[in-house]
Amino acid sequence: MNTTRPTSEIDFHKIVIFGAGKIGRSFIGQLFACSGYRVVFVDVDLALIDQLNERGSYPVIIKGETEQKIIVGNVSAISAFDTDRVAQIVATAGILSVNVGKNALPKVIPVIAEGLNIRFEHHPEIPLDIILAENMRDAANYVREQLIPHLPVEFKIDQLVGLVETSIGKMVPTMPLAEIEKDPLIVFAEPYNNLILDEKGFKGSIPEVKGLSPKANIKAWVDRKAFIHNLGHATAAYYGHFLHPEMIYMYEILEDPRVLEFTREVMLQSANILVKCYPDDFSENDLVVHTDNLIERFRNRALKDTVFRVGQDLTRKLGEGDRFMGIIRMAIGKTLPFDLILKAMSYGFFFRAKDEELHDNAADAFFLEHLNAAFEETLTKQLNLVVNSDHPIIHDLKKYFQSIS
Repeated sequence: MNTTRPTSEIDFHKIVIFGAGKIGRSFIGQLFACSGYRVVFVDVDLALIDQLNERGSYPVIIKGETEQKIIVGNVSAISAFDTDRVAQIVATAGILSVNVGKNALPKVIPVIAEGLNIRFEHHPEIPLDIILAENMRDAANYVREQLIPHLPVEFKIDQLVGLVETSIGKMVPTMPLAEIEKDPLIVFAEPYNNLILDEKGFKGSIPEVKGLSPKANIKAWVDRKAFIHNLGHATAAYYGHFLHPEMIYMYEILEDPRVLEFTREVMLQSANILVKCYPDDFSENDLVVHTDNLIERFRNRALKDTVFRVGQDLTRKLGEGDRFMGIIRMAIGKTLPFDLILKAMSYGFFFRAKDEELHDNAADAFFLEHLNAAFEETLTKQLNLVVNSDHPIIHDLKKYFQSIS
């Protein structure tokens, strides 16, 4: 399948998606394809690329009260290693989406910049918007700073590149190996299909795509995702695993009223902080309704989201700026209570869930081993807490750690 067009021609109904993983296929690709866009994936998985090009479509299974199968068509794929071809396809894109993870972003920035240079040469006045589907705070500033060294001095990045931050709320579970063996392109997802993005980030017109939800203050919505959704999900995983280490699925642990109640209390304590920080964006009632809706989504039995998936990667999820420490910093700034959030975080110190092949996360095992041997040192070296200024937090975490043990 031919995925490129002449450099001189821009296809305003073509989206190039960096990352053909779960979010790329089940969310971004699905939304744009179902609204008439031609979807071109860029990925490093050569077998996946071959499958996408051979079939020109892939199935998404919506796991809700009733199961629904969607065939996402009009798709193709390019190897990320074919940088010349990728740059050409970027140059002629109507819009880009990047969902490769923060660690891989520096690897894709140079080829995106090359595509922007080609585009600038042929169409110096036509901007290119890039949806940053990365679930990271200040993603636009990060990508902007990464792009600048690869662009000519005369390139007006603030006029020609729209860096559109997002809040990715869709839950996509780890695919069971048996399902992947049946069809390597299949992906499961929940029914939720709302892509919150920064309306101010666009330099061109906002695409007419069903499911896009532009917001004026994206920072508030990114924080809502991190500090209610991500925080609550991790809280349930950590506390639920502590009480029920034999349980595999999120819906199982949330059937315990103790897990359900504690998770809700932690989420609402965080919600109270967000209301104080963003009074123009959220009311208390808004976030109570959002919290209860999220908990129902966490309890989706059909999704079969695992405790392991939700809780693993401890040094990131418990670390500086993420779902626990990020909202704790905001609480300190407003002199608001965060005791429940801190207690929820401490249950992460006992998280030893395993995947479906009974393997643990090696980095998590390393972290937990060192935590038991040298608590304060591990928190400062691996979670990036600061010895002096964070002494009260470290003290309280140690107190929880010892009392829970």
